[in-house]
Amino acid sequence: QVQLVESGGGSVQAGGSLRLSCEVSGSILSIFSMGWYRQPPGKQRELVAAISSRGDTNYADSVKGRFTISRDNAKKTQYLQMNSLKPEDTAVYYCHAVVNSALTGYWGQGTQVTVSS
Repeated sequence: QVQLVESGGGSVQAGGSLRLSCEVSGSILSIFSMGWYRQPPGKQRELVAAISSRGDTNYADSVKGRFTISRDNAKKTQYLQMNSLKPEDTAVYYCHAVVNSALTGYWGQGTQVTVSS
């Protein structure tokens, strides 16, 4: 059984910052790619940022220069530092990880981020 547990969401004013964390636990031998997705109200889930096992990163154009994804392999945890937040960043944020030789993807439960103007 593999679980992803997120923390760090909340409410903030525009221009503020939040840091999301996502810890992977359970029957883990290897963690490959990790990433953050978000689902704004009434919209589809979209990729925000991803990081490979080597540390290569990619970002959605809308968050480039404002968000930073990182991971601590020893802690089996990934992070999303979000700066200069905008109201359009309001969404439920989900973490994702691809683990073990079967390359199975798992999702976190989601955490709400609300940015007020």
